[in-house]
Amino acid sequence: MTFDATDIARTVQTANWKLRYYEAGAGHPLVLLHGSGPGATGWSNFAGNIEALAARFHVYAVDMPGWGDSDPATVDRLDHVAAAIEFLDAVGIERAAFVGNSMGGQTSLRLATEHPGRISHLVTMGPPVGRTPTLFGPGDGPSEGLKVLVQAYRDPSPANMRRLVEIMVYDKARFATPELCQARSDAALARPEHLRNYVEGLPKGAPLPKWVRTDLLPSIQVPTLLIHGRDDRVVSYETSLYLLANIPDSRLVLLNRCGHWAMIEHADEFNRLVTDFVANN
Repeated sequence: MTFDATDIARTVQTANWKLRYYEAGAGHPLVLLHGSGPGATGWSNFAGNIEALAARFHVYAVDMPGWGDSDPATVDRLDHVAAAIEFLDAVGIERAAFVGNSMGGQTSLRLATEHPGRISHLVTMGPPVGRTPTLFGPGDGPSEGLKVLVQAYRDPSPANMRRLVEIMVYDKARFATPELCQARSDAALARPEHLRNYVEGLPKGAPLPKWVRTDLLPSIQVPTLLIHGRDDRVVSYETSLYLLANIPDSRLVLLNRCGHWAMIEHADEFNRLVTDFVANN
């Protein structure tokens, strides 16, 4: 990155939230929504994508309520779709392409069903979709990756962050570096209220107290690109096969040697895929 996080960081007050976001580029608005891990932010999820995408689009990578430098949120107030709409209104965007990883993908799916006039394109990477029948995914509750994620919330030590990063990626030697694990631990510990709210909300379904209604998936009319890692141990790629079968104008790119963080492990290809998709659909 030639961009520096502090140079492109912004803060906006919406109707209910003070939100941190990272802004770059010009053109059609492209909103990047991060996943739910401890220490996750718009920057940590998309640092390798913002510059490339900003060459063609006006990019906004948002720290959602309960994460990063945005306001804390207890689970009873946690509605990221409402927060995303507030963000669009606050920065003056009528319609945007939404690109969401994991929790951010679930938010983008819900937004496409509940506010179709505010989204132009939908891109997801490994979104959970709730309790859908599975052939290949585990059937005994949370996946291996989600269990590690919850443990990292309870104890965000560098050791647990290493376990988390290792389960998020295919190439552990390249991505699960001591520096990254320490940085994620430091980021999580810097906002203890986020950790506390997440753990206290677990019995109520944090971070997704409200899921997309699967019966509404066929109503999504915007062009949809589903990107998923073949080796995802957090959310099985079977989820994206389900979405492909239910969203009319959708296509799926399944990446081998790729875990839950497609935008990080395959950043160059991801950037090309998203740029071509949004520009030409």
